Amino acid sequence: MTPVTSPLTTDLYELNMVQAYLDRGENKEAVFEFFVRKLPPRRGFLLAAGLEDALDFLDTMKYSAEEIDWLKHTGRFRDNLLDYLSSFRFTGDVHAIPEGTVCFTPEPLIRVAAPLPMAQLVESRLINIMHYQTLIASKAARMVLAASGKALSDFGLRTAHGAEAGLFSARASYIAGFAGAANVLAGVRYGIPVVGTMAHSYVQTHDNEMQAFEDFARARPEGVILLIDTYDTEAAARKVVALAPKLKADGIAIRGVRIDSGDLIAMSRKVRAIFDEGGLKDAIILVSGGVNEDLLQTMTKEKAPIDGCGIGVSLDVSTDAPALDCAYKLQEYAGKPRRKRSEGKATWPGRKQVWRAYDIEGRMRGDILSVESDKRSGETLIQQVMRAGNRVAPAPTLAQIRERAARELGRLPEPLKRLEAFDYPVTIADALKAAAAEADRITVKG
Repeated sequence: MTPVTSPLTTDLYELNMVQAYLDRGENKEAVFEFFVRKLPPRRGFLLAAGLEDALDFLDTMKYSAEEIDWLKHTGRFRDNLLDYLSSFRFTGDVHAIPEGTVCFTPEPLIRVAAPLPMAQLVESRLINIMHYQTLIASKAARMVLAASGKALSDFGLRTAHGAEAGLFSARASYIAGFAGAANVLAGVRYGIPVVGTMAHSYVQTHDNEMQAFEDFARARPEGVILLIDTYDTEAAARKVVALAPKLKADGIAIRGVRIDSGDLIAMSRKVRAIFDEGGLKDAIILVSGGVNEDLLQTMTKEKAPIDGCGIGVSLDVSTDAPALDCAYKLQEYAGKPRRKRSEGKATWPGRKQVWRAYDIEGRMRGDILSVESDKRSGETLIQQVMRAGNRVAPAPTLAQIRERAARELGRLPEPLKRLEAFDYPVTIADALKAAAAEADRITVKG
């Protein structure tokens, strides 16, 4: 049993409820939706991500004999549940907002319609996948907007909260517009461009810094990027200038350098001046270490001579907002609307659709959230992606998802592009309000 493939990657209460459902014969169609209740401070939008991995999970979810045996020996569950899980295959319908789409609260990112035990059973892992990738894609999108064309790369594997988080971060940030990732497995699994330079330890193993640069360049002659802040960054930049003709004579070009400490903007200017004076006008300057969207925005504003950035912990754990206030809630059961009415956590019932309007310049102007059967003008965001457990169309490529995200970010209202606080209008339609009233009436009557 491995966490990323086992259906036991779930919360115990899912199994507890399914046992109770089966005991009572509660097997009518249930509709659940996953959505974000509230955006974190300073966030104005979400970028949907994680859907394809979520669909892969639904498509392959299967309990092994070993897993069934483990559940049996806990003594918690009866044979009817064990038999149900032994033959489990997801056969429900799924609707979702496509990956790479800008969305807002409380719009549903994914909707599952299936027999109640089935729709309940997939909750925890669906949230696990959709929440994290949407969180990271949304954070990465802010960085892409702030960077104004600088090449960004995910360097965060080592500080991610687990191996799968590091992998998902590479994917989600690439969707948002990052150029690549340092994570090698992301290249294997998703085809994401893999990038990397060198570490300070390589320089430290040499008694002579220039010799370290030369040895590395000869070992990796294609696209040489040298790390120059192990000791004295300006002195190292001059060593690079001195080394360049020797390497060039042997057909090796120095593509650029990376700076990982200090005042990155000020140091980039000093290094740029040294390179330009020394004839390395084409050498690029990359930076890493503590880079976030605020620093990226400052780099852009001050026109720092920085060509690209490696971004680690601020991306992979989304340090300013490490979680989204999200939920997967029952919205309909046995054909009747259902909703939660808890204070501060009330939900809108029923199967929903989002209609989006644009201004004359093609920018997003406002969304309407209503029941699916409502008739509205505008672009509909929620699409069917699974019918009876099967995909309705071939999965889009990662490149296609990335292209969608680029189009979407280009259509943001200007305040959102500038990372300013902006209350994007999402209107709750009268038809949805009526559905909520009907759900309340049913609950009170019951």
